Amino acid sequence: MSDLTLVIGNKNYSSWSMRPWVLLTQLNIPFEEVKLRFNSDEWAKNIARWSPSGLVPVLWRGDVSVWDSLAIMEAVNEWFPDRGVWPKDGTARAFARCAAAEMHSGFRDLRGSMPMNIRASHPGKGMNPGVQANIDRIVHLWTGARQRFGAGGPFLFGAFGACDAMYAPVVMRFKTYGVKLPAEAAAYCEAMRGASGVRAWVEAALQEKEFVADDEPYAQQPG
Repeated sequence: MSDLTLVIGNKNYSSWSMRPWVLLTQLNIPFEEVKLRFNSDEWAKNIARWSPSGLVPVLWRGDVSVWDSLAIMEAVNEWFPDRGVWPKDGTARAFARCAAAEMHSGFRDLRGSMPMNIRASHPGKGMNPGVQANIDRIVHLWTGARQRFGAGGPFLFGAFGACDAMYAPVVMRFKTYGVKLPAEAAAYCEAMRGASGVRAWVEAALQEKEFVADDEPYAQQPG
């Protein structure tokens, strides 16, 4: 049994939960999963027990809790320094941390107008000038990382790491909303969708049946 427990929300919708789950899975770091469905009795009854902030994700190691996605990645890097959470090269590592932090704090137009919804298909929905500006910036970051640091593999810095995990929900959004991408960015998205950790998350998300209206601005509630 692992000494790590990761508390997450719905896999179809919870982009913040996806990030550490995919990182731990892709890097073969064992953990126990606790899923609390949004707007459910289990959420209401259990979230205060599991989350100091009342939000997900939260990673527990014994009695230590880490309740922010980027902080979780830094904690995992400290606890498992040999797993390659961040690039070894200092210049690449600085770039990766900046790009991950920019995702963590920015791209609000994209996140607001194109919420993650893995099982949906809404090509063309949510696009506006602010969203396009966010997409252009993301493509610029991806292209810079791939061209400068990506020679060792198909991911942003060659091998899969924290920065890729931070952008995994963006890859999901680009598929759901049919975003047109230049060739290098499209190839990166294809590599991400083929990563075992990402595939495992997506397969589980597609099995979920819950409908969360706040995350479904372009669909009608079934039934």
